[in-house]
Amino acid sequence: MGYKRILLKLSGEAMAGAAGFGIDGQRIDEIASQIVEAARAGVQFGIVIGGGNFFRGSQAASVSLDRVATDQMGMLATVMNALALQAALEKQGASTRVMTAIEMRNIAEPYIRRRAIRHLEKGRLVILAAGTGSPYFSTDTAAALRAVEIKAEVIAKATKVDGVYDQDPVHNAAAVRFDRISYQEVLTRGLRLMDSTAIAMCWENRLPILVFNLNVPGNIVRAATGEVTGTLIAETT
Repeated sequence: MGYKRILLKLSGEAMAGAAGFGIDGQRIDEIASQIVEAARAGVQFGIVIGGGNFFRGSQAASVSLDRVATDQMGMLATVMNALALQAALEKQGASTRVMTAIEMRNIAEPYIRRRAIRHLEKGRLVILAAGTGSPYFSTDTAAALRAVEIKAEVIAKATKVDGVYDQDPVHNAAAVRFDRISYQEVLTRGLRLMDSTAIAMCWENRLPILVFNLNVPGNIVRAATGEVTGTLIAETT
């Protein structure tokens, strides 16, 4: 059994491919093909993308700019990624909408919850850009908020590792992966897979989070169609 409606959270770095900056067309096409395949199987997608391949609001100190301004710059970076993914999805025949928390009617629809749900019900892939529209909130928090608003059954968080570990598996080969872990344990252990605001929001609304490896071909389809591909964060272990 799979999901009827999911919120797919992609990092900005995922759009950059091996280069680590900007947009890699081939990488975006690979991601888009998996989303389209899952959508044709009946899964409804809301999609939130970060902007770290261009700019992060947390870079404020390093560039000597006001945090509010740099967060707004980061929101605009997510819009660029959303437009790139939209083009890749439509190239493969999908019907899409980009909706933004910051009004920019010439290139995208303003985010309106009921309209977003209606698009999903009509089988459109809805890309939700510009975060929450407010500074100091990450795109992880935006993903949690939008997932709750559109009544997604799960947040599918695409990462570069195959789940949640008790330590960083990149730096510690002895790290142990969890098949399932509670929200409370994630917060207690200080596991930084998402910020604490996003985890708390999911916990409060009993919204599970599936953390999986984006770099394994076909994993978006597996995550969307209910195959176990990583770690499930849920109310109980």
